[in-house]
Formats: sequence, structure tokens, C-alpha cells
Amino acid sequence: MKKHKLAALAGIGMVGSLALAGCSGGTEDGGSGDGGSGDGDKTVTLGYLPSWTDGLSVSYLLKDQLEKLGYTVEMEELTEAGILYTGLANGDVDIFPSAWPEVTHASYMEEYGDQLEDLGTYYDGAVLTMAVPSYMDDVNSIADLKGQADRFNGEIIGIEPSAGLTEVTQTSAMPTYELDDEYELKTSSTAAMLTTLEDAIANEEDIVVTLWRPFWANDAYDVKDLEDPEGAMGEPEGLHPLATAGWADENPEAAELIAGMKLDDAAYGSLEDTVVNKYADDTDKSEAITEWIDANPDAFETLLPNE
Repeated sequence: MKKHKLAALAGIGMVGSLALAGCSGGTEDGGSGDGGSGDGDKTVTLGYLPSWTDGLSVSYLLKDQLEKLGYTVEMEELTEAGILYTGLANGDVDIFPSAWPEVTHASYMEEYGDQLEDLGTYYDGAVLTMAVPSYMDDVNSIADLKGQADRFNGEIIGIEPSAGLTEVTQTSAMPTYELDDEYELKTSSTAAMLTTLEDAIANEEDIVVTLWRPFWANDAYDVKDLEDPEGAMGEPEGLHPLATAGWADENPEAAELIAGMKLDDAAYGSLEDTVVNKYADDTDKSEAITEWIDANPDAFETLLPNE
């Protein structure tokens, strides 16, 4: 894996101004072109954004599974979706374990889809939302936000600027509900959004944030999704592992394992909670995955158990 290619993409501004963060090292041979099927001399690179905890959790699960097939797995921790999709299309990243290609990342798929391949759907029914604290009894729909910007300091608290959720909120939801003139979508990071949300709830203040399901924060914080009668946040979609084009043909055994990954709400919820919360202070989440597999040995048909 030639990490400098990814860094160069960020440096020249092809996909945004933020560069790689915390990359874990690479090989000079690059991506999936290292050799035969999982025989111990193969290297596969997984790209993920740590603040997007579905990708974080599934990346470490997939790392565990691929290592059991004999792969050397490298984790590329990125900061922007654009960098990730560009690296995936170019073959500098082999797999994006948790993409939202149907709605949330549709613009990236339009740009890069011909250079990618879909390895399956591991979770059905993911949705984008706007949410408020449950104590806000008089705000139950996105439509209820109109004319009430003063209560929220004229802000909808969002996440990363490059997130598909940000694009959908700005280009679809806000215009549909005529919020453009009243509100600014304040973007920064998922962590910053959650900190702001937590502070507001602690003080019983009014706040509206962009969220999504599945996401552990929906259970950790006392929030409710706002109804979306116009469907402006998009229809439910699946979460997919995506690979650079041709990867499945070169790695059929691994591709078959990935295609068999299917997580229901209970399995996914426990995976994310274990990785993100129970092992929050661990840089290497391997122990979290070992614990989760022991607790969920039948989570999906192709799951490789612990020894």
C-alpha cells in the first residue's frame, strides 16, 4: 500500500483540505495485487473514518475475519469521505467496510462507481435523521422547525462537511422544509456534535442535530427522531462493503465471507456498543471483537469463530 498516494490526494486538494490521520503503515506492492488467495502473504487495506462508528466497528470485525483467512490487514484511518472514495477507486484502499452507497454516498457513487464493486449488504434499513431531545414535546417533525430558529440560535448542529448526511441535509431537507433562510447547518465533526448535544441535554436546552440509524448515540442520549413527512432525508438504505474493482475476482474466498456478513439490529447494536463504548480507550479493538464473537458465535452464516 502506497500511503503517500493518499496523502498526496489530500495535499493537492482533490477531495478536501483534511489529510490522513493516524495511518498505520503500508506495503510497497500496493493493495490487492500482492498474490494468491488468503495464504498468509496477502495484504488487504481497510479504509474507515473513526468518527463514523459503523465503519469503525465493522472494519475491526472484518480485520479479524480476514486475518483468520491468512491475510495481513492494514487499517487506513482517514478523515474525509472524499479521500476514502478516491483511494478506493484508485486501488490505494482495497475495501471500505461500511459504505452508504444507495442514498447517503450517492454522489460519490456517481463519480467513482465504475471503479468500485459491491461486496454485499451487511445491514438493511439504515436511515438519516434530524433529532431533538425527547423533552421537546412541541417539536416532533422537521416541519415544526420552521419559524422557530430563535430557539436554536439559528443552528442545526451537523457533523463532518464531507459527510453524505451533510449534503442531504443542506441540499434536500433544508430547502424542502424552507429552513434555508432561518438556519445554518453548523458542521465540524461527529464528536463535536455529540459533545454539543450532551451539553444541551444536561442543561435542558433546545437543540436540533443531524443523526442516523444505526448509531449507538440514539440509545446513549435521550433523543427522538423528527418525522420527515416529505421524505427529504431519503429512504432507508443498506450498509455495504465496497471494494476496488476486480478485488473479488482476485480474492474469492474473502469475497464470499464478506458477502455472507448479515447483521440484524441486535447483533449490530452489540457490536458497535462493544467496540465504541466498552473498549472506548483501546486503540486496537481486537479484544473487543474477540469478546463480541464469543457472545455472538452465530451472528451470520460465514462468521469465523475464535479458536
